[in-house]
Amino acid sequence: MAGIKQLAGQTLWYGASSIIARLLTYILTPYLTLKLSGGSYGDMILVYALMSFLNIIYTYGLETGFFRFSQYPQYKKDLYNTTSISIIISTILLTGLLLLCISPLAGFANVADHPEYITIAILIVAFDSLSTIPFAKLRQDGRPLKYAFVRLTSVFLNIGTLYFLLSVTPKLAAANPNSFFSVLNNKNMGTTYVIIANLFQSAFAVLLLWSEFRLIRWHFNVKLWKEIMIYSLPMLIVGFGGMINETMDKLMLGWWGVPATGDIKVEIGTYGACYKLAILITVFIQAFRLGAEPFFFKQASGENPQRIYARVMKFFVIIICAMFLFVALYLDAWKYFIQNPVFWEGLKIVPILLLANMFLGIYYNLSVWYKITNKVSSGAWITIGGALVTITINYLFIPRYGYMASAWATFFCYGGMMVACYIWGQKEYPVPYAWKKLSAYIVIVVLLFYLHRLLIYLWSDMTFNYTTATVILGAFLLFVLKIEKNEFQKLPVVGRFLK
Repeated sequence: MAGIKQLAGQTLWYGASSIIARLLTYILTPYLTLKLSGGSYGDMILVYALMSFLNIIYTYGLETGFFRFSQYPQYKKDLYNTTSISIIISTILLTGLLLLCISPLAGFANVADHPEYITIAILIVAFDSLSTIPFAKLRQDGRPLKYAFVRLTSVFLNIGTLYFLLSVTPKLAAANPNSFFSVLNNKNMGTTYVIIANLFQSAFAVLLLWSEFRLIRWHFNVKLWKEIMIYSLPMLIVGFGGMINETMDKLMLGWWGVPATGDIKVEIGTYGACYKLAILITVFIQAFRLGAEPFFFKQASGENPQRIYARVMKFFVIIICAMFLFVALYLDAWKYFIQNPVFWEGLKIVPILLLANMFLGIYYNLSVWYKITNKVSSGAWITIGGALVTITINYLFIPRYGYMASAWATFFCYGGMMVACYIWGQKEYPVPYAWKKLSAYIVIVVLLFYLHRLLIYLWSDMTFNYTTATVILGAFLLFVLKIEKNEFQKLPVVGRFLK
């Protein structure tokens, strides 16, 4: 239980910054859907989809390799220097190469009319990649406060810059028609301002990590680097496949979609905006991963780590089940975070995406077996399988069903990856997961969701809607507390109220 407490503490601190960073996207959803047109919002979704792919290429699995090799004392002296030098040199070379390919990249991302988006996006990814190893070092050294400070400060700069450009500048331009603010006040530059604000955030984070950069000594251990590459490059495939599963659907909608609204960018914007309503689960998963990856590697050398991994999984599934109900049952309230009613047509995909992201979170938990056993190629094969599912379903069904096909592709992709990782992992590195009980929890929350939809279909009243949602959520939580009372009693703070 001590290990669980440590993980919870690290997840809290790393999660605080990650949650704010992710909630930036969430909190800004109503703001951006109000400020940007449907087409501009679609452009923004496409640019960020491309950035996700570029980020995988820029970092090429080096972060996971850093955590893996940090467990070997003989590499401690050279690890930080070698990985930092590697990513600095590769970032410079990749950035120079990609800046020569702006037009093809803009066409690939369906924003050929705005190549400037791609230029800014490349610079954002470059700064983000430079900060990858310093951030990893903070996590490995157990310095969540510094990590959180850098993340939060840069995020607030992003918010402030974006608000200034989209809300303050128009007022200043109206008050001073002949000033520079009149030039900035261009309604057609909304997407540009969004990514410029992100560029400021990424560059500022690098500046705040300057003390970590100063620790770099220009000593490159070639032998160590080769070993890290052998371990990390399969993670590049894992990451690239993961991005196909996570973001390729937006790009494929642009390639193959037949817009019901007459504007494919509006369809993409609808899908992207509704996708963000699954943010609570994705935020928790991101926060968990930040704390869990170094934690899992440290526990691997301890006594009976499989028991700890199984317990972590139990708490994880319980939390994401509660989050599923919290979003799905109150969907009629959450929709107001999307200020453009045109996008509400896509709300039907939210429960599907919530379940898909639950599967993804479970997969991340299960994937510990191939990381600590140095069999990352297994993860690459699983991810490639998921990518094939994503591409196949989208290719076959997007022309007919649009973004609904993309939602189901995400569901089947992550569900298949979860099952494959569990079956394969139990053969290679058995962990005593309480899979029957955890599967029951997931089935129960899905049935509760459909029960709620049936009730509000029979009696369409807002008060009744929220009352029954609250009763159902409370009943589930009480049910879990009763079933898992012994486990929860061992937790700090919460356990005091259950004894």
